Amino acid sequence: MTSVHDGWTPWPEEFADRYWAAGHWRGYTLDNLLRGWALEFGPRTALVHGDTRITYAALNRRVDRMAAGFHLRGLRRGQHVVVQLPNVPEFVSTVFALMRVGAVPVLCPLSHRAPVLSHVARVTQAVGYVGPAAYRGFDHTAMAADLAARWPFLRRVFTLDPPDSGVTTDRSGCHYFPLGSVDAPARPALAHSADEVAFFLLSGDTTTRPGIIPRTHNDYAYQARAAAELVSLTENDVYLVALPAASDFAFGCPGIVGTFSVGGTVVLGEFPEPTECLPTMGRERVTITSPVSATTARLWLDALPTVRADVSSLRLVQVGGAPLHRATAERLGRELGCRLQQVFGMPEGVLMLTRPGDPAETVPGTQGHPLSPDDELRIVDADGKDVQAGEPGELLARGPYTVRGYYRAPDHNARSFTTDGYFRTGHLARRTPDGNLVVTGRR
Repeated sequence: MTSVHDGWTPWPEEFADRYWAAGHWRGYTLDNLLRGWALEFGPRTALVHGDTRITYAALNRRVDRMAAGFHLRGLRRGQHVVVQLPNVPEFVSTVFALMRVGAVPVLCPLSHRAPVLSHVARVTQAVGYVGPAAYRGFDHTAMAADLAARWPFLRRVFTLDPPDSGVTTDRSGCHYFPLGSVDAPARPALAHSADEVAFFLLSGDTTTRPGIIPRTHNDYAYQARAAAELVSLTENDVYLVALPAASDFAFGCPGIVGTFSVGGTVVLGEFPEPTECLPTMGRERVTITSPVSATTARLWLDALPTVRADVSSLRLVQVGGAPLHRATAERLGRELGCRLQQVFGMPEGVLMLTRPGDPAETVPGTQGHPLSPDDELRIVDADGKDVQAGEPGELLARGPYTVRGYYRAPDHNARSFTTDGYFRTGHLARRTPDGNLVVTGRR
């Protein structure tokens, strides 16, 4: 039986040894990888947001000073901090700075409100919250104050207020800091293990109690690097973040981390609407993006004649979610002038993708093959027995970037993971004769 470390389930030793031996896990923490990227790609542009352009060297310096600022304000190694920010440069610098100081970010999409945040804060015992003061008409500071009043361990709130807005303390003893004021001279680097949890993602459950997913430095660095290699990312690529940056798809499939790993440029788009994304593609010469759903992709296509953006730089569009109609796939290739990649992924880790070299008829109707040669998949019936080839059943998965359990959720884990470590995805799937996977729906 796999042991549990501080509420999370590591990979059994025999599997960890296998992934190390295969070269999947390499022992680098994500924040140390950023240091290396800054040395290798220093003057290249790492991040773009509107008129703001940040080089790799400048991003690393900001992360260093921000980590020192978080330490000055009481954050320590092993503590958990909820991060709920829009697609702005502060999201990237905050996440890497928290990892650098040894704290663990809990990545939470902006759409979640108090019921979800309260559950997440309680389970993780989060000592801090980072978010906008207000965003699109919602008062995040008031929500954070309610959480702090409910949970006495949450005593630090960092908001996207201007740096000169001042530090305040409420009656519950919670301190409020402008995020821009989190700055101090860089401290000596702390040693962290790549086997440790780097950050938490939230599951895609539509309940108020999503599963909290621990992703380690080793497993996530591998996922992002392998996804970048699969789509042949280079330093000349420009990746548009059209999804929430806090999502697994946008953060590491290959997303932000995968693009950084090759010295490419990440363009942060705050909204997926075509009136924002299409002009951004033209202005920044975007080469790859992930609208995630076929619905969003169709909206982009329908808006092209009106927006009149030059998207000729696009070479790859990743689409996930529901199966893609062939007519939409053909329009994407014809009207955007790029290749299409189908992706099926979950924040728990399992990731299937079509390959850039797949035949045109394969891509619209399948989700391709697993990312890793060491991914193990099973398709089982209601009794947990493997179905016959080509028959549908529930998809089970385990591998070097698929977690072995949710955080502090023994009952949930008993339902969602087999005794030999397979994750029950809850999705129905079948294999085609040529080995591609077709996801057909939910269990």
